[in-house]
Amino acid sequence: MDTATWYRGFGELEARGQSAIYEEWALGVADDPTLIALIDELPLQKRQPNLIFACARLLGAPEADYQSLRGWLLQHWSEVVAEALARSTQTNEARRCASLLPALALIPGPLALLEVGASAGLCLFPDRYSYSYDGGTPIDPPAGPSSVQLECATTGGVPRPTEVPDVVWRAGIDLRPLAVGNADDMRWLETLVWPEQHERRARLRAAIRIAAADPPRVVRGDASELATLAAQAPHDATLVVITSAVLVYLPFAERMRLVDVVRALDARWISLEGLRGLPIVRAALPDDGGSEGRFVLALDETPLAFTGAQGQSLDWIATP
Repeated sequence: MDTATWYRGFGELEARGQSAIYEEWALGVADDPTLIALIDELPLQKRQPNLIFACARLLGAPEADYQSLRGWLLQHWSEVVAEALARSTQTNEARRCASLLPALALIPGPLALLEVGASAGLCLFPDRYSYSYDGGTPIDPPAGPSSVQLECATTGGVPRPTEVPDVVWRAGIDLRPLAVGNADDMRWLETLVWPEQHERRARLRAAIRIAAADPPRVVRGDASELATLAAQAPHDATLVVITSAVLVYLPFAERMRLVDVVRALDARWISLEGLRGLPIVRAALPDDGGSEGRFVLALDETPLAFTGAQGQSLDWIATP
């Protein structure tokens, strides 16, 4: 996919309805040969709209119309390049736990969670958040309602959990882990939230406070070190590997190496990835019509549902 098509797709399929600013920026870049040429000088994985826009905002780009952004980018491009090369898109959206919860409920506990591409580890706390599906009876942690309330709209007969999972061990692995106690890391996480998404930003801050009270173990590493970390999970718990919006950022060969490592573990695998993330999952979908821009929830590479990218919706497709 060429860069202009990438940005146009981001604007039309991902940002539209979520961020008017990002939609305008992405469509503006897509039609701007000068900026496309500059972006194309970056390594492929550093050309991502999310990464470029977040780096610009981190450095002070105005959250205004496209022409204002364009002028700022042309003036500060070398700074944006340096920031993009040093950072990765590490969006840590706790609301995705609302998509993960029905899959976790299908796995006998107690559970040991191991997330690949964990960022700051906020999705390692599905047992510390409260949930509401279609405005129904809240599902709260044993200690009572959480400061993080996750709401999700559903279709298709989702098997709704009645309680949060029993998590007895949690760990994550990431190429560039973020620490919930590091102010610069948390500023980057906040900047990755799109401009108009104030509710999402407030939810992020609440999830950070929960994680900071019991900081998760997130180690620096890649697929080659995953088995070593997995071996440290308690043997009397079911190991669950989670990948959430991470595979798309890996070159295909590297992605498939990770897939091979996960398959070799004595573990269940919950994936929450874009439509093109896992070839076996996509091939097993009954129909992918209208699913562009959404994610697919799968358990052990068997698709269960289409989901909103931030866990806001869950459209169940698995048969009982």
